[in-house]
Amino acid sequence: MTLPTSTTTSIDTATAAVPTAATTPAANSIILTGDRPTGPLHLGHFVGSLRDRVAYQHQYRQFVMLADSQAMTDNMDDLGKVHRNVVEVALDYLAVGIDPAKTTVFIQSQIPELTELTFYYLNLVTVARLERNPTVKAEIVLRGFERDIPAGFLTYPASQAADITAFKANMVPVGEDQIPMIEQCNEIVRKFNRIVGRDILVEAKAFVPEVGRLPGIDGKAKMSKSLGNTINLGASPDEIRAAVRNVYTDPLHLKVSDPGHIEGNVAFTYLDAFDTDKDGLAEMKAHYQRGGLGDSIVKKRLEGILQDMLAPIRARREEFAKDPAYVMQMLKEGTMKAREVAAATTDEVKKALGLSYF
Repeated sequence: MTLPTSTTTSIDTATAAVPTAATTPAANSIILTGDRPTGPLHLGHFVGSLRDRVAYQHQYRQFVMLADSQAMTDNMDDLGKVHRNVVEVALDYLAVGIDPAKTTVFIQSQIPELTELTFYYLNLVTVARLERNPTVKAEIVLRGFERDIPAGFLTYPASQAADITAFKANMVPVGEDQIPMIEQCNEIVRKFNRIVGRDILVEAKAFVPEVGRLPGIDGKAKMSKSLGNTINLGASPDEIRAAVRNVYTDPLHLKVSDPGHIEGNVAFTYLDAFDTDKDGLAEMKAHYQRGGLGDSIVKKRLEGILQDMLAPIRARREEFAKDPAYVMQMLKEGTMKAREVAAATTDEVKKALGLSYF
């Protein structure tokens, strides 16, 4: 069955601006990216990855993975959260303009070759090396695992290496905190190629988006589903209004006449990310810093921008949600395409290891 193309609408170029030349991947890039389906996507995802994916799909071969298997590594006590959010995240993808005719969207767990590659790669990395991975160490502390670390969680660098190499991706958009994962993937690639005596696997480059992560509305850490400090892409007008009302500004800006601070002020961080009127924003910043401008005025501008930006995304999301069969068919067809690619790489790996007997 061929997926209908008329139901996919690209997002406005004002909110999905193509990255600058300094940050644009090479012309021959194969991009792998994705999300853990543990909750609906939010503005942080939009800034950090989604709007770039919309732009990249017109220029590069792009695979977007719903990492449900990886989400299981620390959600085995709540499987329903992962199951139901596969569709929720897929709806967010479609709503922002990711086009399944241009981007291969697939479900990780439905490609057994990724698990097979992970098993082979685990023989190329030691437990000590996994434990030294800075990203893994930080996540272990964040989740309070101490020594009770799920084995699947600890070995995720090998799993991620399987995801990347299966599609021979040479560009992986990540946050700065994920760079060690790409470095360890490349260690596995180099070791494998050295053992088999030829270049079968491809090294990948970590591509860090120019804008980076958004802080949460509370001003603490990053915008995160688990911290409850997000503005979801499908948020209603009332939810957007309430969230903006609670956005962290400058705690020292007690009176309108007081000079305000821009640094660390989440309202201005969001305006920097989404306000296309840079001259007007610069004037507002100057006014705020010299005093005489209240936080309510800043938040009113922010709310207006977010309401205008999220309204069409929410509307498209609601339309796609009315046709769950289409969403599942899109995921099925994308997964079938992705599996063909992963299976070809796995065959190469097995032949290089001498594991093709028949």
